[in-house]
Amino acid sequence: MRSSLVGDDVQYEFVLYNNLEPGELLPMNEVVGKKIVLEFQHVINCVVTGEKIKKTYGEGMSYEAYMNSPMAVESVLRPELSQIHEGIALRDEEWERKHHLQPHYVYLSKTAGIKVGVTRKTQVPTRWIDQGAVEALIIAETPYRQAAGLIEVALKDYISDKTNWRKMLTNDLMPGELEEAREYLLENVPNDLQKFLKNDEPLRHLHFPVLEYPEKVKSMKLDSTPIIEKKLVGIKGQYLIFEDGTVINIRSHAGYLVNLYA
Repeated sequence: MRSSLVGDDVQYEFVLYNNLEPGELLPMNEVVGKKIVLEFQHVINCVVTGEKIKKTYGEGMSYEAYMNSPMAVESVLRPELSQIHEGIALRDEEWERKHHLQPHYVYLSKTAGIKVGVTRKTQVPTRWIDQGAVEALIIAETPYRQAAGLIEVALKDYISDKTNWRKMLTNDLMPGELEEAREYLLENVPNDLQKFLKNDEPLRHLHFPVLEYPEKVKSMKLDSTPIIEKKLVGIKGQYLIFEDGTVINIRSHAGYLVNLYA
């Protein structure tokens, strides 16, 4: 799902692809509170090559694409490994220069607890939305990916870089203020990275289109439940939330051929 922020309100659009070609956009906020139907057609196409595959790796890739595509390079998940600012590519020089040799943010966000993360400057606020963050705060801006990753690594000794997706979907928020966490954490950034810190960025709030949060969540996969016909009561992160507490991660089904009725 594509997402955007209008004021503090998160807006979602479901992109209906014809294999690799994006087609019609369905405004998903408009169907929250209504019954929708998802029908898996038992066809999966690699999001990189378009070829039919039986199983996905990463987010919708064939095994070959996962092993070779720059979208699955190690420095995507571990920014500190990027070396493109030194002219060293891990997999694809052109792609890494385009995506990793550009300004990056280090940020704090509240999904359930407070976590630290890294994203390209151009991916704000999309990255926060995808993680289901209700608050976010930029704490550093770097000119390339590795520097942001090194700040994140330094802070991971004091704060998590993971999202508890179940607590995020039940809106079970732990106490703690991002501004207070920023003040404490910035003291632990190595001296050579201090020049990238930002301590005056405003706190951002994100409001998701959720009518009611479940007390417990049960995740569904289209492989085992090919037809889902339920009332949609919310969208958070990349999850659809249904009235019975079941949820489905749309991003984990990238490449699946699905009929959607709303």
